[in-house]
Amino acid sequence: MSPHIVLVNPTIAKPRHARFPLAVLSLSSALAPTRTSTIVDGNVDRSYVPNALQAIEAHNTRAVGVSVMGGPQLVSAIGLSKAIRERFPSVPIIWGGHFPTSVPEAALRAPYVDFAVRAQGEQTFGELLDALDGGADPAALEPIKGLSWRAQDGTPRHNPLRPFSPASLASGPAYERLGDLRRYMTPTYLGRRTAAYQAALGCRFRCTFCGVATMFRGRMALPTAQRLEQDLLFLKERAGADALQFYDHNFFDREVDMVPLLEVLARVQLPWWCFARSDALVNLSESSWALVRKSGLRMAYIGAESPSDWLLHDIRKGTRSDQTLEAVEVCRRNGVIPELSFMLAPPHDPEGETEKTFEFIRLIKRRYPPTEIMLYVYTPLPAAPGSGKAAPRGDAQLLDSAGKPVAFPETADDWARPEWVSYWCHGDAPWLTPRLQQRIRDFTTVLGCRFPTITDIRSPLWGKWMLRRLASWRYRHGRYDRPWELNFSRKFVRLWDPRVSSL
Repeated sequence: MSPHIVLVNPTIAKPRHARFPLAVLSLSSALAPTRTSTIVDGNVDRSYVPNALQAIEAHNTRAVGVSVMGGPQLVSAIGLSKAIRERFPSVPIIWGGHFPTSVPEAALRAPYVDFAVRAQGEQTFGELLDALDGGADPAALEPIKGLSWRAQDGTPRHNPLRPFSPASLASGPAYERLGDLRRYMTPTYLGRRTAAYQAALGCRFRCTFCGVATMFRGRMALPTAQRLEQDLLFLKERAGADALQFYDHNFFDREVDMVPLLEVLARVQLPWWCFARSDALVNLSESSWALVRKSGLRMAYIGAESPSDWLLHDIRKGTRSDQTLEAVEVCRRNGVIPELSFMLAPPHDPEGETEKTFEFIRLIKRRYPPTEIMLYVYTPLPAAPGSGKAAPRGDAQLLDSAGKPVAFPETADDWARPEWVSYWCHGDAPWLTPRLQQRIRDFTTVLGCRFPTITDIRSPLWGKWMLRRLASWRYRHGRYDRPWELNFSRKFVRLWDPRVSSL
């Protein structure tokens, strides 16, 4: 029996919010046909730890691959990896994904992690498994691009980065490896059975705050129109999907490349949601917008980030605040709801920039009230090995609220502490004062009650109506402080928070 690989997607969401585990699905497809693999998905299987242990024991398991995002999934991945190490101390544990790509040394300092795969993992993972078949001699590990590992003296070694590869776009996802696909298609405001899909790989922009830039370093590849149509028809006609949530890191890119894909979507006609950039939307021709309207695009998630052009320039966003306003207007004309995300409290003047963002949001809401708003705290990560990441203004020396230098965690266990989980999830930062933290919470509460998200299909209509009425005077007069009546009412009417649960 050939060596088997167990691939695990640790829990990061509730089962009703689960989407296709695209990362481990892509790995599993890349391993075939020379190696067999089992996928264990913690988002649909709450017994994923004992089931992963059972899968390891049931096969001639060569290694375990674990997909790890920072934040809550890191906590899940640590618990899983510790259980594997205790039960099967000789089975190599390999972490891949955003966390080991961004902070591989922190991953390798954990005794339950043997190797870290950085950025795209399909080829790196396969070459590492070949090396493990031969005994994992250092001479066999050194040539593997994209791999981080420990030398014999325990020193972390980071091999050169692997060049970007579009190879995984050659064929569609092997959905049959996931079993019952209905577990992954849950009701959203888009439809009763919303499927997740990723068409393009990467993003050609290098925003300094973005994990996608760390993973793909400004490279991007699109699928062929034939491949896209084949996959979408499978999801629609065979799997029963009636809506799509695109996980492309930036769906709208160069118009000439997007038109064939938009033509496919116009033929398939499933309501859809995607990520987009404001500059791409405002520069889209009327003929392309006609395709967008025909295709059924309902909402576009746009990284507005800030109303300050100096900050947009420093973080290499490549857009301007006036383009944000233009994008809102062009979405309004074409029946698309813009979902704008903003980064609050940058280290340079956190209070001033936060208040400026609040006023900009009020301006947007006056122009197009249905616009969705997503608020996050700006939390830059340390530069990953070989990324060449430049620090934007104010980030070269991050200081906490007491004026002391910020020290990032050095181990995976430290990154799993509650305050750093919150940091990774853009919920808090060391330079936020208690006053500013409360100010952000209060504004978010008033804004969310005054304009409940359209994606909330579970809260009762009477409850949302009541909260809108209660919050209206506060929002109208800018009285955000201590919204006690809203906090009390939300104990009985639990509004949907798309920052936590997506659609």
